[in-house]
Parts: sequence; structure tokens; C-alpha cells
Amino acid sequence: MTPALLASALLLLVTLGYSGLCAASPFGNCRKCRGWGFAMRTDRKGRTKRGKDCRRCKATGKRIRVGRHLFNVAARLHRDGTR
Repeated sequence: MTPALLASALLLLVTLGYSGLCAASPFGNCRKCRGWGFAMRTDRKGRTKRGKDCRRCKATGKRIRVGRHLFNVAARLHRDGTR
């Protein structure tokens, strides 16, 4: 096998794997709050407690994956163009 063919096969495998992940689980954890929905704070004694709600995910702890967002945009464009 040539290196170019191997690289293209690996790229195809990664692409199909990511598209399968986006289809099975369209939402991932928020990167800012790591899926908690709020920030962790410490009080003056050093104990952790709940902080403010995350503004990026609006306290849901979830975000839409990039691949799923691109699929939604393409589907919306196709739907609007074929009406």
C-alpha cells in the first residue's frame, strides 16, 4: 500500500466515525463548564461549592457538536431550496 492510499483510508475512517458519533450523540459536554452547567468555586475555607450558571451553555451543560451543526445547516439549506 502506498502512503497516500493509507492516509486517505485513515481519513475516511475518521470521517465516518465522527459522522456516526454526531448522528448517535449530537450534543457533547460544554467546554467551559465541562458539562456541569455551572462553575465550581471555593469558599474561604477551601471547600468547593456551586458557582454561577454557565453563560455559554445557559446552564444545560451541553453544546451541539460541530459536525451536527454543519449537518443541520445543510439540511435546512436543502429544505428551504426545494420548497
